[in-house]
Amino acid sequence: MAASVREKQTVALKRMLNFNAPPLKNTTAEPVWKVLIYDRFGQDIISPLLSVKELRDMGITLHLLLHSDRDPIPDVPAIYFVMPTEENIDRICQDLRNQLYESYFLNFISAISRSKLEDIASAALAANAVNQVTKVYDQYLNFITLEDDMFILCNQNKELISYHAINRADIQDTDMESIMDTIVDSLFCFFVTLGAVPIIRCPRGNAAEMVAVKLDKKLRENLRDARNSLFTGDNMAAGQFSFQRPLFVLADRNLDMATPLHHTWTYQALIHDVLDFHLNRVVMEEGSGADPSAGARPKKKSRKMYDLTAADKFWQKHKGSPFPEVAESVQEELDAYRAQEDEVKRLKSIMGLEGEDEGAISMLSDNTAKLTSAVSSLPELLEKKRLIDLHTNVATAVLNHIKVCSSQFAAVCHCRRLFKPNFLFLVKGPSRQFACLNPLNTACICVTLLTAVFQNIKLDFSFPVIFQIP
Repeated sequence: MAASVREKQTVALKRMLNFNAPPLKNTTAEPVWKVLIYDRFGQDIISPLLSVKELRDMGITLHLLLHSDRDPIPDVPAIYFVMPTEENIDRICQDLRNQLYESYFLNFISAISRSKLEDIASAALAANAVNQVTKVYDQYLNFITLEDDMFILCNQNKELISYHAINRADIQDTDMESIMDTIVDSLFCFFVTLGAVPIIRCPRGNAAEMVAVKLDKKLRENLRDARNSLFTGDNMAAGQFSFQRPLFVLADRNLDMATPLHHTWTYQALIHDVLDFHLNRVVMEEGSGADPSAGARPKKKSRKMYDLTAADKFWQKHKGSPFPEVAESVQEELDAYRAQEDEVKRLKSIMGLEGEDEGAISMLSDNTAKLTSAVSSLPELLEKKRLIDLHTNVATAVLNHIKVCSSQFAAVCHCRRLFKPNFLFLVKGPSRQFACLNPLNTACICVTLLTAVFQNIKLDFSFPVIFQIP
């Protein structure tokens, strides 16, 4: 079975963290201890794929942001994973002048230009650190993988390539070219990581065609130079001459405007809609404040973060399930955990039997193997308990938001029952004011649902939009 996008990018990251050499498997030798320096783009790429424990297992003792205040560690090599921007290049040159690390392994998320590479060389020469710059690589990892077969182009400055940015009325040709180049660069990096040259299909006369033409040109330019092609090396391996090429279909968002407005009742969709959910991480505020009437100082709510990763079996199984089924599944998992916990307690009590009763001694010997198995499964049991607590907290937070929204819908539903004629919800231009009108000239009321929907989806309201509610 072909490797997924997540596996491909994870392998590329682990190779980079091992000084761009394949990591050794089943080895007992200690890894080379090193420091990882990344910018916000690199952090967004790594965080959904590698945990802190996995980074530590690969020898990463410290991971820091490039533009943070960093102390010198002169006896440790440093691996950089950054975008080749002017600000990042200047900071790397500053690190070379300050002699922060023993050696420098520079890995750029996308291809670095020759002029910026010359700037680094000049800075290394001026700082007498030429021998310390060990390797410079273009990693072509400028995309973020969230699931096995799903990725996004970027998380930082994502509004710059959004639907609103492309379709705004005052966009300039230079801005459009910049947006297209950014999208094409991420897609090119995706296919380099995948190790496949796609067959591109797209409709004519819109932004999708512009992206397709630019991507096709970039792929052809790379394939033209066979010696330096990114698709004829280790990425393609023995299958570089295979006729099995993926089909890449590019479509314009205008072809289907209803889907972004469709909010389903599934677990993953609800978490995305009502909670702070980014890059497979949920951030929630927990803790109840003191009663203000009692004169006590209110307590600050604590922020807790939960990672919903591929290792979470409950998440992988139920993220597409309806929310009521998820609540039942959480209860079932909790009951199963309590049953296992009670079994361990029962075995522990049996092991404590004393006396000369032969029946007790026989029962003790029969249950020794069971207790040994139960003790060996304790780490798995504790991990199961952690996941149950995680999803209990997340599901409770989702339910609380649903209760708040249900009370806000009450007024709208009441007005709908009063008048048989259909309501027309009118969106008034860029101000995003929503009013409910009916043929009987009733008072205007605010529609909270539509407000929430359009706050999350940036659209260009240059003309009124009418929504017919049956």
